[in-house]
Amino acid sequence: YGFINTCLKSLVVEKYGEETWEKLRLQAGVQDSFLTFEVYKDEITMQLVDKACKILGVPADMVLREFGAYFFEFCKRSGYDHMLRTLGGNLYEFIENLDSLHSYLSLSYQAILFLFVFPQEMNAPSFRVEKNEDGSMHLHYYSDRRGLCHIVPGIIGAAALDFFNIEISMEIVNQTEEEERTGKKEHIVFLVTQNPVFSYKERKTFSSSPQYLADCEKQIENPLNTEDLEKAKNTIRDRGSSVCPVKKSHWKTIRGIITLGKGKLLRGFDPVYPKSLWIDTKTFCNGLPFHMVFDKELRVKQAGVSIQKIVPGLQTMGICLDHYFSIVHPEVPFTISSIQKFINSQFVFQTRREMMPESWKQRPMLELRGQMIWMESLQCMLYLCSPLLRTLHELEERQMHIADIAPHDVTRDLILLNQQRLAEMELSNQLERKKEELRILSKHLEDEKKKTEALLYAMLPQHVANQLKEGKRVEAGEFKECTILFSDVVTFTNICAQCEPIQIVLMLNSMYLRFDRLTTVHDVYKVETIGDAYMVVGGVPVPVPTHAERVANFALGIIIAAKGVQNPVSGNPIQIRVGIHTGPVLAGVVGEKMPRYCLFGDTVNIASRMESHGVPNKIHLSSSAYQCLKYKNFEMTERGEIEVKGKGKMYTYFLVRNKTATENEIMGRP
Repeated sequence: YGFINTCLKSLVVEKYGEETWEKLRLQAGVQDSFLTFEVYKDEITMQLVDKACKILGVPADMVLREFGAYFFEFCKRSGYDHMLRTLGGNLYEFIENLDSLHSYLSLSYQAILFLFVFPQEMNAPSFRVEKNEDGSMHLHYYSDRRGLCHIVPGIIGAAALDFFNIEISMEIVNQTEEEERTGKKEHIVFLVTQNPVFSYKERKTFSSSPQYLADCEKQIENPLNTEDLEKAKNTIRDRGSSVCPVKKSHWKTIRGIITLGKGKLLRGFDPVYPKSLWIDTKTFCNGLPFHMVFDKELRVKQAGVSIQKIVPGLQTMGICLDHYFSIVHPEVPFTISSIQKFINSQFVFQTRREMMPESWKQRPMLELRGQMIWMESLQCMLYLCSPLLRTLHELEERQMHIADIAPHDVTRDLILLNQQRLAEMELSNQLERKKEELRILSKHLEDEKKKTEALLYAMLPQHVANQLKEGKRVEAGEFKECTILFSDVVTFTNICAQCEPIQIVLMLNSMYLRFDRLTTVHDVYKVETIGDAYMVVGGVPVPVPTHAERVANFALGIIIAAKGVQNPVSGNPIQIRVGIHTGPVLAGVVGEKMPRYCLFGDTVNIASRMESHGVPNKIHLSSSAYQCLKYKNFEMTERGEIEVKGKGKMYTYFLVRNKTATENEIMGRP
């Protein structure tokens, strides 16, 4: 289920960050999010675990153990806290009832399972626990998914510490493969032992506390009868309240068997049984309509009335139970020894189609779920069970009725409650799907928004574009000093007359792509292009003191870049003229349709004149531009006084090179 993959994602994001998760999922080739109730292939989870090991540089067993501990916390946060906490009063009972929890959850989740979530049809893991004389336990773990056993210590260890305040260690003492009904199963045996919870310092602090000393004094003042004390010790030991061995001090033992505030010994519970059973056979079979008793050879000795009605063959006492039923869970052979091994597990039986009456042949087979009780005196097994039905639809499919189930059987309530829960889960699933669709749409919208903004920022300065987006009016701004550059292609008119339009487009595009890259390298603003004319400015829209140096370096760069653009007529590199002038400008947005950020003022005109009166492959400078670059490590030569159209005589210069920058630095190459 997606619940598992979501948990794995949460672990990676929480402990290693979003970037690590993104890298992991891309390498694993999986999606970014998972639906809780959606079933995904095992390979997705395996791939994520495998890639996590490689990216984090951690062995698989450590990753799985950490995942197990985190999965326990994730389940608690997801609303399963109370359900897990009430499984048992100690760790032994907790583990013993895990399979029962799986069975319950399978009713509404379509078998979402605690401890790695998989549907029952996909053969969920199973557990069997045994107590040892020294108080330790052997935990048997069965699964047909190899290599996932290291999750178990993570989950069980976290549960032991959180629910029972004990630290445990788990080590693998045996690992085998067993041939079962559904194929080979991995069988792992863990030795579970308890470690001390408190450090020496904590124990010392606790034992010296005033409350502890006061308790000890009270115990000394009221000595206990030795016989009563031993009896109480034995009673508590028999109860198995401590799962794993921990050495206790004398007074701690005594305090453990004294009722707080009363000073009376806790007495063990001894049930009273009647001398004879006060219920007749008929009442028993009617009151428990779904039960069966069978001996070591699986011969049926007794059966409830409802199960006889569904499986008429059971009315013949002495027939073999395995002829009419197969064991669905746990996945063990149908023998009395296998059943005794899993005596504490819930058993699910399924009727065999070939042995059912003709009227049942077209219906889904009936499943029974219940517990096994071994009756030592009779050497027989009692199977107390109920029909395993999830919904009213399943009840109807088997042509059964609520009346077929005993009034005291909570299966009646479970079917009705589960019907409502399934409807709620389906609604939740639909909402989750819609949420995921909205998330994907939102992501696509964000991507498109970024593309739109990138296009807008290419046309207008960012702060100007943002003001226009907000519906604000952009006021014109005055810049006291900036540097403007114009360039054009020499003999562009003649080239256009001798070439196809597409050749002109390709030539200009090739040139402008090179120029555009250099605007980023030298951080100058591209104002506009008109035909072959290219205009940039330094110090606008953001004023900077180095505006002249930036434009000068850009000019040196485009002279070099132009040599890489071919003249479609001659086949030789194109030649460009460049003109630069420094002075004040007024800048503002003009127009509503296709608004442009334009520069106004005499500075623009003079820069244009520097370009038009320039020399091919030369950078023509006005005197003001020359003054800005004079002490900035640039080599410049005098051109002298020239006649400039509309301006009269002007003294101008040529920019030759940057004395301190290499060609690669000018071109922005590594």
